[in-house]
Amino acid sequence: MKGLITGTAAFKAFSGDVAADRISHAYMLHFEDAVNLRRALKIFALEFFGVTENDPDGKRILNETFPDLIILPEEGKKFNAEAAASLLADSVLKPLERDRKLFVICKFDDAAPIIQNKLLKTLEEPSAGVHFLLGATSLAPVLDTVKSRVKTLTVPPFSRKEILGALERRGGNPLNEKAAQSCGGILGVAQNMVDGGWFAEVEAAAAEICSTDRVGDVGGVALKYGDTKYKQELLNAMVLNYRNALADGGGVFERPALMYAVKCADKANRDLKFNAFFQGLLFDLMLRVIEENDKWLKLRG
Repeated sequence: MKGLITGTAAFKAFSGDVAADRISHAYMLHFEDAVNLRRALKIFALEFFGVTENDPDGKRILNETFPDLIILPEEGKKFNAEAAASLLADSVLKPLERDRKLFVICKFDDAAPIIQNKLLKTLEEPSAGVHFLLGATSLAPVLDTVKSRVKTLTVPPFSRKEILGALERRGGNPLNEKAAQSCGGILGVAQNMVDGGWFAEVEAAAAEICSTDRVGDVGGVALKYGDTKYKQELLNAMVLNYRNALADGGGVFERPALMYAVKCADKANRDLKFNAFFQGLLFDLMLRVIEENDKWLKLRG
């Protein structure tokens, strides 16, 4: 994980700011990997304080016991009004061991707009020596007024080769290759695929959805998989299935329809955070792909 993060342009830009002593008062780390976001933020925190994970202070940072690093909210909790109030109270206090301190907010994009608004003045004009690092898996829910007050650092999805290398370093597994292909460049998704035991279920669901080519079957298939716990993983597997079909020459769909299907599945994945009715999202996606395919079949004659 550390090697992946430190090799990104986002980390190098942050490291350059630290080395040149021109650290911004607030950063936003945009990293789509919800599983590894907290770990990634701590890797940035190590750089902020100029220590390694093997240094005594580095170990305290990773264990979240370093006094000049405040990570909110607690693991598994949401950044709520109570956490925001705690941050605002602590942000006026001087650092204890260093000449600066860092507040890290994990999954800031889950915070309600009213909570985000409470932090605007502090983000724009923090006390001397106080800096902020906000982590978000998506920038869409973050208020524009917050974005305008932070320096955004985006970690893009990793390549299949990078993901596979990270998985192999964790241990050999016959699922590593397939997970690296199917995870959409998100390491945490790949890790869950390998560790969770549900990978075969998602693969079978994606195969059935991507081979459904009759309008009359769409409702039943969408109903069958509409309540899956693995929504993003299913959409990622569908994208891969459509792309593989393109590479193999088409299958049940015409090539233009498959190209359209890839775009639809990619868009559905982006829209997933804002669409609670997954069954409807699947229904709409499959219907549009079949209609597109029917159009091309008619044109072909």
